[in-house]
Amino acid sequence: MMRDLIIGIDAGTSVIKAIAFTLSGQQIAVAARPNSYETVCRAGVVQDMVRTWADTAEVLKALGEKLGNLGARTAAIAVTGQGDGTWMIDAAGEPVGKGWLWLDARAGEVVERLRGENGDIDRFRATGAGLAACQQGPQLRWMKDEAPEMLSGVTTAFHCKDWLYFKLTGKRATDPSEASFTFGDFRSRSYSANVIGFLGLNALRPILPEIVDGTTTWHALSDVAAAQTGLMAGTPVVLGYVDVVCTALGAGLYEPGTETGCSIIGSTGMHMRLALGPDDVRLNHDLTGYTMCMPIPGIYAQMQSNMAATLNIDWVLSLAAGVLKGMGREASKADLLAHVEDWLAEASESPLVFHPYISDAGERGPFVDASARASFVGLSMAHGFGDLVKAVFDGLAFAARDCYGEMGPLPARVRLTGGAARSASLRRILGGVLGAEIQTNHREEAGAAGAAMIAAVSLGIYPDMAACVADWVTPFQGGIETPDAGLSRRYAGMFPAYQQSRLALRPVWHTLLNGAATEHQGHLQ
Repeated sequence: MMRDLIIGIDAGTSVIKAIAFTLSGQQIAVAARPNSYETVCRAGVVQDMVRTWADTAEVLKALGEKLGNLGARTAAIAVTGQGDGTWMIDAAGEPVGKGWLWLDARAGEVVERLRGENGDIDRFRATGAGLAACQQGPQLRWMKDEAPEMLSGVTTAFHCKDWLYFKLTGKRATDPSEASFTFGDFRSRSYSANVIGFLGLNALRPILPEIVDGTTTWHALSDVAAAQTGLMAGTPVVLGYVDVVCTALGAGLYEPGTETGCSIIGSTGMHMRLALGPDDVRLNHDLTGYTMCMPIPGIYAQMQSNMAATLNIDWVLSLAAGVLKGMGREASKADLLAHVEDWLAEASESPLVFHPYISDAGERGPFVDASARASFVGLSMAHGFGDLVKAVFDGLAFAARDCYGEMGPLPARVRLTGGAARSASLRRILGGVLGAEIQTNHREEAGAAGAAMIAAVSLGIYPDMAACVADWVTPFQGGIETPDAGLSRRYAGMFPAYQQSRLALRPVWHTLLNGAATEHQGHLQ
């Protein structure tokens, strides 16, 4: 039987998905399973590594149940997943503890301390990425300083997708994007001894895995993994780049002849511009953002990321759900989302600003502060629940503008993907705030598609990524939505208040966090 499919795995924070694509990029089947994580201590967020692999294997088996003879039809498997975090194994390949997620904020004080040192400027110039508590570097430094027993027996430190790649192939590896923005130099796509030294991790250098570029290298599906997934041993397995790079690729950030920004509005928010070479990377004075290698020679994605995006929408909807539950009525998230347009229509014209920093991990773009918290500014008796919902949607768009502004001129067009891209109201608000055309990518699984595209180039199905994009990306671009001029003028008047108030509130966040920590210590004594 002809090997006519590529499987893309995308292990996100909340869902693990496996998607089957034809060799020309048509999506034909999806299998998914909810993911889960847990909070530990006051700021820790972890995920069970054994369960994550078991769920991934089950998702692949479920995909096989949907498609006849999937093992024999699979030309390649490609894997991507949630970025940052720290997933560690021992010499036998067994997990050491649970995987730390990007939501984990325990390294917040480490980041503040390191960002205050002179060497951080040189580290930033090498990596092109601002330090944040979500990253593996600060997390490993926290373990080394505060809980060295956590590192006992560790032989390799992975990210989520690297762990899954190891379980699929037995190969200990990471990709160029996560390796360079965490520990390396984006220009050379390799580890940097100076960066590792600045982070105080020289002793842990041996646990950093080999860097493998999936566009040129793959490893075979192991016998053990084949038995667990229902696929065929020996099938090529490709290590994709980090999920945001794969999503940017699948959504159309890179399309020769087209200039556009790209925003992913999912659990987190990622806002990107394409840099056509190292000299085109624009590093800001505040030492924030990310520079990530794209799976194309000499091409980079420059990014600013909100720690939380649709998590803010989930929160405001949970308020309504809580009120209804208190009245004896249950309402699902889908039920509440069906009323969002009505609530937005009810919103008044009275100005109200919301800062969407709802994550307990604080914020990482366009500024880094683990103590940052969400807030409403300008509440009055004139505001109702519809105004709160509207302010949350506005806040997500203002956060996007805040991020794009740190990377240069605002883009004239933004390609939008992620769960919130389905909201016509959010698209309209985002276009108004940015003063930009909005173009939605109709491929629902852009991250898995991006990983599969890397496999398609690696196996020689396409000669290069530009040729792959022409089949896998261009046909899936939707129509262009032009910004409402009146809305753009209104938001242009409100945006300074958004920035001014978030700057003014910064010392308040620290006071609140320090006060809570002091009270906690008092209870322990």
